[in-house]
Amino acid sequence: MPAAPSTKILIIYTGGTIGMIFDQKKQTLRPLAFSEIKNSIPEMYRLGYHFFVHHFKPPIDSSDMQPEIWVEIAGIIERNYDYYDGFVILHGSDTMSFTASALSFMLENLSKPVVLTGSQLPIGEIRTDARENIITALEIAAARNEQGEAMVPEVVIYFDFMLFRGNRSKKYNAEKFEAFYSMNYPALAEAGVAIKYREQYVLPIPSAPLTVHKKLDTHIAVLKIFPGITPGVVQAILDTPGLRGVILETFGSGNASTAAWFIRSLKAAVDRGILILNITQCDGGSVEFGRYETSKHLQEIGILCGFDMTFEAAVTKMMYLLGQHQDRQEIKRLLQTSLRGELTPDGNGSHTW
Repeated sequence: MPAAPSTKILIIYTGGTIGMIFDQKKQTLRPLAFSEIKNSIPEMYRLGYHFFVHHFKPPIDSSDMQPEIWVEIAGIIERNYDYYDGFVILHGSDTMSFTASALSFMLENLSKPVVLTGSQLPIGEIRTDARENIITALEIAAARNEQGEAMVPEVVIYFDFMLFRGNRSKKYNAEKFEAFYSMNYPALAEAGVAIKYREQYVLPIPSAPLTVHKKLDTHIAVLKIFPGITPGVVQAILDTPGLRGVILETFGSGNASTAAWFIRSLKAAVDRGILILNITQCDGGSVEFGRYETSKHLQEIGILCGFDMTFEAAVTKMMYLLGQHQDRQEIKRLLQTSLRGELTPDGNGSHTW
């Protein structure tokens, strides 16, 4: 169903490669104003939508993205939610999956599209991928089904003809236009001659009104294990002052060393009240406690199962839950529960929530 002529889309321009141009004098990339971006994409006007733009001044490099900016973006959407049919966020690609994951948790009961996109080449380049990414992201943000409801009522990433659930996405390539993938969940749509939506994989329209959560707790750390990791390194991370949660990146389906010192260190942290969430270092697959003896030890000392969550989803979900709740048992339960389609609870791809 095509968008109505009165469709209103809010474009939130944060920065990133998509809004850069090469400065011949300085021989460096410099940020563009959004008016310059629009001039590079005259096709935008042919869509027939009403565009409104919120600029971040100055534009933010993707590497400088911080939780405070996620809160600001969520607030912009909250204040404008009733006035727009969809939202497109122009964002640097390096941390796009973190922002998309964070927003998915912060925007509870979302019934309108929030589409993040960017580009691998600046919009001023002849071979840029920016034009197609922006135009199709706008179309997705405006798309409605036969009932007049949003085709994709969730936070998503559109990049190089593919639409992914934001909290299932990961940037995996710095050189190809095909920069993102979603190893553990199918794409929500693919853009070719037409945009083909896979509605069976899209989250349903919620019945409750939008609730925006703006409190995040960043007192977390990441412990990525490797052969040869020393007790001093592990203890230094677990002894971080104020630490409340740890993302433990393990091998394969959730396996880690069974060395006595390692298990003792983790157990002591758990006993102190630190929440430790086990996710796999692999981009595809799931943590399966007890499949091997090397993961059973972790389960027995109270390590939590992250199932098939991405690293980006695990980090932002823990920040979100620590910011919303004080009850440790409730946080433990919610970390292992699918809140926005970010994990498959049984780890076998059934995708039931």
